[in-house]
Amino acid sequence: MGETLLVVGAGQMGGGIAHLAAQSGLEVRLADLDPAQVERAIGRITKLNQRSVEKGRLTSEEAAALIGRIKPVPDVRAGAAGASFAIEAVVERVEVKQAVFSELDAQLGEDAVIATNTSSISITQLAASVRHPDRVVGMHFFNPPVVMKLVEVIRGLPTADRTVARAKALAEAMGRTPIEVKKDSPGFVVNRILMPFLAEAVKVYAEGLASPEDIDTAIRLGLNHPMGPLTLLDFTGIDVCLDVMDYFHHEFGEAAYAPPVEMRRLVRAGRVGKKAGAGFYDYPEEA
Repeated sequence: MGETLLVVGAGQMGGGIAHLAAQSGLEVRLADLDPAQVERAIGRITKLNQRSVEKGRLTSEEAAALIGRIKPVPDVRAGAAGASFAIEAVVERVEVKQAVFSELDAQLGEDAVIATNTSSISITQLAASVRHPDRVVGMHFFNPPVVMKLVEVIRGLPTADRTVARAKALAEAMGRTPIEVKKDSPGFVVNRILMPFLAEAVKVYAEGLASPEDIDTAIRLGLNHPMGPLTLLDFTGIDVCLDVMDYFHHEFGEAAYAPPVEMRRLVRAGRVGKKAGAGFYDYPEEA
């Protein structure tokens, strides 16, 4: 794989994508609007590698080589020099992503691909902020990227075939399985199916049909899912899923995408999931 990769955004997803790329033997540059985030991401990756060494999954030399393949860069300008492929993984706000896209467009060569890791925002809308929208594509990795095998490769209206092909090839070089989302529609494939499913689980909970534990057990054992829907909501963030459902409901105008009232009640009460220590479940500080 001949791509020189720049990842913009060093949070949980961006850092995870950089980790995956380096784990796959790729050289990657990592930038963030807040340079301190890059240091934190490198620290997280180093700790994960150390655990792998302790468990015998990596040697110390392999762990050091992996970290050596991640080059921290102070900003997009520094990272873009000579890069042939950029993946944006900043916060899910249109205006922030558009600003990053404009900067990437100004700094990258005309043949470079600009990908976004968005889970919901229109690829076509983001592509409108660059001079060559045919080189813009969605690459939706799943959390955590080093574990989850799927990458949704999403076409915007102007996305060129060659851009899609390069995105698929990069995903495969990282050991992931890409699927092509042929139309730019809210939620793409996975979240389009997932959000109504999660909403129904919340309704079952709110109606008192079963406890959170039993709802999750029913789905794990009855449908063979590795994680129950309420646990998944807690780990993703109830507030994050509420925002996505609100967006879907606005875009589609269908009742199936309307978030349950119980989700708003939980968010207003500060029970937004594992990160806050409580959602449908309570989580000890060290969990």
